[in-house]
This record gives sequence, C-alpha cells and structure tokens, in this order.
Amino acid sequence: MYTEVLRSIEGIAIFPIMSLLVFVTFFTAMLIWASRLGPDRLAMFARMPLDTTDDRAVPSDQPSQGDSRDREAR
Repeated sequence: MYTEVLRSIEGIAIFPIMSLLVFVTFFTAMLIWASRLGPDRLAMFARMPLDTTDDRAVPSDQPSQGDSRDREAR
C-alpha cells in the first residue's frame, strides 16, 4: 500500500539520494577533522571522561544538590 502511494508522488526519488549524500558528506567531514587532530588534542579528548579537575564536577565527599523534588523529599 505504501509503495503505491510513494510511487504516485512526483520527485520522491530525490529524497533517498539526498539523505545518502548528507550522510556521506557529514561522516567524510568528521573523518577529515579527526585525522587532522594533533596527538596532544587526542590525548585531551581521551582523558575527558575520566578528568575530575573540572570546576563543574562535584567532589565525591559532598552530596549532590539535586533538583527541588529531591529537597522536598528530604
């Protein structure tokens, strides 16, 4: 049923081609960007998930504040 509806629409064949083109373009650009990164920047990105020196990080000895629903339950 859906194939008959889609076949009746003029110019519908361009959408899969455009989707593939956007997909390939995006991932090609990301591959070029990643290949141009220097080793120091790659090392920084590798440390990011484990780095706790960020000012926004909550120290492990202090409880997190939570949202207002958590404060009402306490």
